[in-house]
Amino acid sequence: MSRIETKTIDAKVFHRQDNKGRILCDHCNEVCPDTSIVSGDKVFCCPGCRLVYEILAENDLCDYYNIDENAGSTQNKPFHTSKFEYLDDEAIIQKLLDFSDGNSAKATFYIPDMHCSSCVWLLESLYRINDAITYGSVNFLKKELSVTFDIKRISLRGVVELLTSIGYEPQINLESIHKKINKESDRDLYIKIGVAGFCFANIMMLSFPEYLVRYDKVEPQIKTVFTYLTLLLSLPVFFYSSMDYFKSALKGWKQKMVNMDVPISLGILTLFIRSAYDILSGVGTGYMDSFSGLVFLLLVGKLFQKKTYDTLSFDRDYKSYFPVSVTKKEGAKETTVPLENIKKGDRIIIRNQELVPADAVLISGKAYIDYSFVSGESDPVPLISGDIIHAGGRQIGGVLEMDVIKDISHSYLTRLWNDDSFKKEQESKITLLSNTISKYFTVIVLLLSGGSALYWLRSDLTMALNSLTAVLIVACPCALALSTPFTLGNVLRIFGKNKFYLKNISVIESLARINSVVFDKTGTITRSRTAKVDFIASPGTREELSAEEIHEIYSLVRESGHPLSRYIYNYFPAQRALPVSDYQELIGQGIKGRIGGREIMLGSNSFLRIEKKNKKDSTSSIVYIKINGKFRGYFQISNAYRPGLKKVVGALIDKYNLYLLTGDNDSERLRLSEIFMNKAKLYFNQSPFDKLNFIKMLQKKSERVMMIGDGLNDAGALKQSDVGISISEDVNTFSPACDAILEAGHFERLNDFIRLSKLSLNIILISFSISFIYNLIGLYFAMQGTLSPLIAAILMPVSSISVVLFTTGSTAFLAKRIKLL
Repeated sequence: MSRIETKTIDAKVFHRQDNKGRILCDHCNEVCPDTSIVSGDKVFCCPGCRLVYEILAENDLCDYYNIDENAGSTQNKPFHTSKFEYLDDEAIIQKLLDFSDGNSAKATFYIPDMHCSSCVWLLESLYRINDAITYGSVNFLKKELSVTFDIKRISLRGVVELLTSIGYEPQINLESIHKKINKESDRDLYIKIGVAGFCFANIMMLSFPEYLVRYDKVEPQIKTVFTYLTLLLSLPVFFYSSMDYFKSALKGWKQKMVNMDVPISLGILTLFIRSAYDILSGVGTGYMDSFSGLVFLLLVGKLFQKKTYDTLSFDRDYKSYFPVSVTKKEGAKETTVPLENIKKGDRIIIRNQELVPADAVLISGKAYIDYSFVSGESDPVPLISGDIIHAGGRQIGGVLEMDVIKDISHSYLTRLWNDDSFKKEQESKITLLSNTISKYFTVIVLLLSGGSALYWLRSDLTMALNSLTAVLIVACPCALALSTPFTLGNVLRIFGKNKFYLKNISVIESLARINSVVFDKTGTITRSRTAKVDFIASPGTREELSAEEIHEIYSLVRESGHPLSRYIYNYFPAQRALPVSDYQELIGQGIKGRIGGREIMLGSNSFLRIEKKNKKDSTSSIVYIKINGKFRGYFQISNAYRPGLKKVVGALIDKYNLYLLTGDNDSERLRLSEIFMNKAKLYFNQSPFDKLNFIKMLQKKSERVMMIGDGLNDAGALKQSDVGISISEDVNTFSPACDAILEAGHFERLNDFIRLSKLSLNIILISFSISFIYNLIGLYFAMQGTLSPLIAAILMPVSSISVVLFTTGSTAFLAKRIKLL
């Protein structure tokens, strides 16, 4: 319905009216049956709309109506709180909650009625209506709302009822919501294709007499019956099969945007109206065969594009291969296994700073769980034996033993990885270029189609209409819009096959534009599994470690996840660990704790407050030991560097600025200088804050930085860098701060990944050029009126398909040349 916001005076109150003078609801803009439902100077179509308005007014949220003029949706439907009684069932609550620690809970809802910027603003302002809701975040494209709330003050049912009361009832399905939505969407598309195909085939059959014999030889009665039958068969195609294009175009106009469905809709509309006029006026048989064929082919092209994209999405789904490992305990034996192999009932070991990969029951150890990655709350939650620890929490303190009570949910870890709090605000230049070109291209096509029609209108009405419709059909920016997602999506799939897992396609573009590479040392360019460990006793005593001291050191390093601690832990024979109290780990410095009343300290000389005892020219890392305040010596650890490190450095050294940042001392400076060919800048004794500030300093110099770390104490630097890559090997290196995870065994392919990223951007630019050339040729013939609407309808999806084939084929070809496929 057309709505004109004219103002009239009615009882000294201004009310909005439509073009027929009917009063419109001040909430949803629907026509009011009367003016009996009011609140102050506002009038509403139903009590539901009035209730929503009063809730918003009471909480000072009426700016909702100023953001978008069509903000509200009608509430003229019954709402009974008993509808949500099933949300009181504890089993159902646990299935719907993303997270809960007994105080704070998080849930994600699909909101089908979300449709504009006002909706986003209101849904993210829920805390102003009920302060038990602490945070709301909207993903508008997916129509998802993530809500964090105080579960002691408002239940999950209460949150759902609140959303429903303001007009945003969640669609709740205890199965996979998104899969069901996708299936319904596919089913609807298949039905529309079936309807359009059936009508197209029958219209073509009814048009055969005209095709096969002279026009004047067809019996007038038969001609009339056949033409009216084609008009009748075209109605479901117009009012059902093609309706999505009109809806999309209308939404674009409402948001003052010209999207790619605008020229498509104009072409469909022009062809249908022109054909209907010819039939009803008796001047001709129209082009209903071309019209129905156009819609049928558009829908088939849409299905092909969707299926191709779905295939790419499936192929690049890395969740089944997530390179995160965890320590599994079987009897007295501890082994590191892939996360995907952990099942319900397994006993796992979680050390300091490691992420809990699945919901589990705490068996032993003192748990201080940091749920900041899940709820945003930074204060650690203390838990005791028997408590449930939820996936996504990070242990702060000593080692924990726990039994897994739910199978690993990779999708949940992926949701953590993609949480908004860890996203970098980066503008994709190639995406911006694509969107800008598509927008202006549509405007130019509209001008060309109108100009061509006006030119031919002077001499031939039929030619003018043919030219108008052919231009609108053949010159669609679909191919331009598809170039970027299909190219980068295929590259993402290829990377996944090579155990290089990126958060999203925008990381590829960032990777292609870097000019500086920063390496961490321990656990990044060194191997976590292999190292030579020697104990050097204190020069003052020359006493070897006693069995008791070995037992104590073994028990302390067992608590830590740092690679140097793991080396020492593996150096000693396996034995029963002693309980550790007052455990502390200062990242980049050392660890300490009390065992049987004795204080054990391991770490740097500055952490232990002793003079440096090893030789300056040593090529090993040094870990000093104090037991009950007495210096006992140090472990000398000779790192084993990753295979292919020299190959990686050799490929990067002349193209990029290389840096090394490490929290270790400079004992390996000579060896590292040789590896980096004396061309990289090496920085030692760097704390996590030093690393973060160093990245910021480089970025201030306009350097685009790729940081490669182990994910343990590099989170700040990984997050700050333009591209943060976490190397995964033994320990649980999952970090929501990184942009990519690289399996350690594929470290030597790093330069190949960067190279393919750069080539993919060139493919996008070439595909833009192909699309332009194709459209220019099509426009040349269409503007002359020599291109029929049916041929244009065939060529349009072909152009999109050709771009998809070119981009996916080119990326696969280049990947094979680089030997990534």
